[in-house]
Amino acid sequence: MFSSSYLDRNILCVDALNVEELPKGCKTRLLVGLVHDGLGRAMRIPVIAVRGARPGPVFGITAALHGNELNGIPVVHRLIDSISPETLRGTLVAVPVLNIPGLVRHEREFRDSTDLNHIMPGVADGNESQVYAYRLTSRVVGAFNYLADLHTASFGRINTLYVRADLDEPTTARMAMLQRPTIILHNPPRDHTLRGWASAEGAPAITIEIGDPHVFQPKKVRRTLSGLRALLTQMKMLPRRAHPTPPPPVLCEASRWIYTDRGGLLRVNPELGELVEEGALVAQQFDIFGDLVREYRAPYAGVVIGKSVDPVSPTGARIIHLGRLATPGRFPHAESHAPSEDGMAGDELAPMEPETPGRDG
Repeated sequence: MFSSSYLDRNILCVDALNVEELPKGCKTRLLVGLVHDGLGRAMRIPVIAVRGARPGPVFGITAALHGNELNGIPVVHRLIDSISPETLRGTLVAVPVLNIPGLVRHEREFRDSTDLNHIMPGVADGNESQVYAYRLTSRVVGAFNYLADLHTASFGRINTLYVRADLDEPTTARMAMLQRPTIILHNPPRDHTLRGWASAEGAPAITIEIGDPHVFQPKKVRRTLSGLRALLTQMKMLPRRAHPTPPPPVLCEASRWIYTDRGGLLRVNPELGELVEEGALVAQQFDIFGDLVREYRAPYAGVVIGKSVDPVSPTGARIIHLGRLATPGRFPHAESHAPSEDGMAGDELAPMEPETPGRDG
């Protein structure tokens, strides 16, 4: 068992997040124990919980499930700093870093080279990464009624600010639209991702991809923060106020990465967010002597969601992530809930239930 004692700065070490035990009208810092190393030292993840004075849902925000995806960390810090518990309805739970080993090693994966976002909800009696994932979901994320999972591109690639969401599901479609990203990609949650597991457990969830890896990008951080505040306001967790309204996002019904079919030095032409026509030249590949050896063209008209910035490209390297534009009327749940000039969608996001400790009771 893990000890339950206060450390410096009043940080509480606990075995699991229990929302009902949090003091109302307060911000609480926790360290939740997950696994131990070979010396028996506990590995704990940081959790910041703000429990409002009035009952309401539990909204969870998670970041750095991949250890090199950092933009979500300042989003969490700035959001928590901006919220007053006295005016909050329900509970906001933010986890600035999910993958502790990946963060400290400057790596995407867990320390056994496993991608944690491919093994959710983990295994209670499995290997280290499986147990770590199991305890993440059972001890922390299982308490959430809603989830926004914050990511970025990985090494060698850059992203627009975009959201992955199931646009055929009304709640997640509205959650995505309130974020006002550059692009929203219709992407039903898959098994073994954190978003997929949360959705299967009844917690509407979206993934927010916030730009580039292993950097803090202030403009993308501010825009993500504004979207999250608009979302919490729409849920009536925060008092109503006007929010900045960027241009409406581009809706994509599908996407795919375009890959190289040979090796060489890669030059990717389009910019992030650029619309390209079918057949447009998107990249050129050169050999080590500087001779052009291959040209790559867009297989369909679309928008550039992400792209490679690594010029050294073997066979099968990524070139661009190309979104296929949605036809008008394809996603009525998203199109009918575009935010107005004050940043609000027309009606409340979802019926609110009295505050509970989460779906696991």
